[in-house]
Amino acid sequence: MKFCVITHVEHIEVNHQFYGYAPYINEMNIWFNYVDEVELVAPKAQHSQLNPIYINYQKSTIVFNELQAFNLKSIKAIAKTIFSLPKNFRIIYKACKKSDHIHLRCPGNIGLLGCLVQIFFPSKPKTAKYAGNWDPKSKQPWSYKIQKWILNNTFLTKNMKVLVYGEWQGMSSNIKPFFTATYSNSQRKYIEPRKLNATIQFMFVGTLSEGKRPLYAVQLLHLLKKQGYDVCLTIFGDGIEKNALENYIFQNNLQDTIFLKGNQAKDVVEKAYKESHFLLLASKSEGWPKVVAEAMFWGCLPLTTNVSCVNYMIGNGTRGKLLSLDQASDVQLITSLMTNESDYFDMCENAINWSQQFTTDYFEEEIKKMILYNESSSVN
Repeated sequence: MKFCVITHVEHIEVNHQFYGYAPYINEMNIWFNYVDEVELVAPKAQHSQLNPIYINYQKSTIVFNELQAFNLKSIKAIAKTIFSLPKNFRIIYKACKKSDHIHLRCPGNIGLLGCLVQIFFPSKPKTAKYAGNWDPKSKQPWSYKIQKWILNNTFLTKNMKVLVYGEWQGMSSNIKPFFTATYSNSQRKYIEPRKLNATIQFMFVGTLSEGKRPLYAVQLLHLLKKQGYDVCLTIFGDGIEKNALENYIFQNNLQDTIFLKGNQAKDVVEKAYKESHFLLLASKSEGWPKVVAEAMFWGCLPLTTNVSCVNYMIGNGTRGKLLSLDQASDVQLITSLMTNESDYFDMCENAINWSQQFTTDYFEEEIKKMILYNESSSVN
């Protein structure tokens, strides 16, 4: 089977190996276990510098078709987009025509092109991973809404299974509620919740961007520190908000309380999950936030915002808590958790039991079923 992947994820080529964002590559390596050849349609990064969050595909038979990345954020970018669209469309069309199975990664600008091109191949088996927020009531860019409409439309999109996070009103037969996993069955084990009688350790994992609100996490820790609580916060990730965080930490003399670790390898972050009491993630938007599920897997209780399927993940407050984004209310919420160890332990155990259902082994079995079912359907 020739498997065509259309994605906005930027790739770096080093010694004839293709590298990309580790969570995406890890997932695609599972898909690739059940195909013979891979035709990859994606942009290349403007730099060739690898960092700890980049890994390579395990599949050796990969044909790479480079696309021109594009956006509509400025007049210059719009002009560049108009110029690149015909070529990008042609590359995607040719790759789809040669393939036995079309796989789209959405949402994204290139995902939108893929959604349009797949319409011309109604009989080919297709899958799509919609990694964003499928909630129809959420505020999203128009391009995201168009992708969701096309993928959900059974007249325009045929022979397709679209993997989305959560169950929402108005989902057609194209849509399949799904999940994402990081850890294997072999890693499942009983995790004893951390006691609350020493320094309470918080962590943040994600891009340091306005959308992830890392500064809000820093401000909450500052307020807890002011109230005399023995707390610390370790931040994993990098991005444009880094300077603002560094300035806030310096100006408020928080160098011994808040630590910026940058991008780190998976095992470093995993160790932090196992040692931390709480995850702080005040995101504006999420799909299936892997860091929430990862934290829960190791008994690190998530404190997060009510976006996408997050409230379902935390069991409506039984295995995590929702932040209101009102600092006074959120500080009160956190202090009540820190001072009630029994309730904290119960929630941590609920989080562990729930999250440890969703392993890479289970994920792989579900992916295998989809690929093999689609392959047999196309033969028949």
